[in-house]
Amino acid sequence: MRSTRTPGARPHGRRRTLLAAGLVTALILTATACDGSDDTEDGAAHATATATGSSGGKVEVPADIADKLEKHGVDIDKWADGGWQDWDKDKWLSAAEDFANPVIEGLWKPERMRSAKEADKTVTTKDAAADQGVSDPDPAAVKAQAEKTPYHENAAPVGKVFFDSPEGAMVCSGTVVKDVNHPGKSNLVWTAGHCVHAGGDGGWYRNLVFVPAYNDLGKSEARLGDATASEIAPYGNWWADWASTSNEWIAGGSETGGAGAAYDYSVLHVTPEQGSESLEETVGAALDVDFSAPSATEVASMGAWGYPAAPPYNGLKMFKCLDRPGRFSLDPSLPTMYRIGCSMTGGSSGGGWFRVVDGRTALVSNTSIGPADNSWLAGPQLGREAEALYENMSKTYGGR
Repeated sequence: MRSTRTPGARPHGRRRTLLAAGLVTALILTATACDGSDDTEDGAAHATATATGSSGGKVEVPADIADKLEKHGVDIDKWADGGWQDWDKDKWLSAAEDFANPVIEGLWKPERMRSAKEADKTVTTKDAAADQGVSDPDPAAVKAQAEKTPYHENAAPVGKVFFDSPEGAMVCSGTVVKDVNHPGKSNLVWTAGHCVHAGGDGGWYRNLVFVPAYNDLGKSEARLGDATASEIAPYGNWWADWASTSNEWIAGGSETGGAGAAYDYSVLHVTPEQGSESLEETVGAALDVDFSAPSATEVASMGAWGYPAAPPYNGLKMFKCLDRPGRFSLDPSLPTMYRIGCSMTGGSSGGGWFRVVDGRTALVSNTSIGPADNSWLAGPQLGREAEALYENMSKTYGGR
């Protein structure tokens, strides 16, 4: 699927089309992402250093993060003034343990959020030289339906994930999930790996923020000009103070999805830009995550939720698709993915896929890739690797 960039950002080339086994399709990442790892040390320093840029943005930098940034030649004092826009390869942190995302208070204003645009990502012939025989036929088209408003009363705890990349401000979708070790007080958000890390050829994205129930009342673009900050971000902005993604995405993820697509998931631990209560307490809801990775043949229905941003959508409203899942394989050596019919476009990347388990709604996947004609979406199965990543995040960061 896709991600979004601000006007003036470097444009991508023309969309490339894939031909394989008589199939003509272009797979697109719903968003570009960074990846994270779960390698950290307990008892990390919590002292903070504060820097203020000429723009007035305050940067709160925990001592351990400041040390990490300085180790890579990053000037903390210049970060708020736009130093974070330096994407020099040597300063673009890429290893799992290198994630650093200091809070810049006031950076993500409503206008900047609305400027985040989708950027196409396509799969190459090599990426999709798949054994199509293990994939089910393309699903019938399913038109995405607008979610009822206000979202906080009618939808799962879904929101938008904003981040900065070398191409500008980008956007994905995400879901508040429960923290098994901190019941009722979760600060965890589930999204796609490509929404936090660029994969094998890049590093972690910057200024990652989660906005639950974005545009809660579903206002149109014309009416948003008069919208208050609380209508745009009714529960505030939540900065990721740590992110984890699969080692497979970090090593093999690419602009086209690559070998990391089947492992394209991420867990964020977030902290409020303002306030002290947990995300779950603030929003009032969080979903269980189903790591049983059932075969698509065993599931009667799955639903995908998100904020599609590419035409004919504009990223301002939440949509959903419900369908019986099928199987999709990029390569016989990779885990089979789920696939459903859905017309959602870029910006819906990272949005949760839900199903009912024992009478309760649980997150079972997230949007990862889809075709250029926006007729279906595919997402990874969440098995033991995803569960280990989640549990490590909960154990290491959940109590912060």
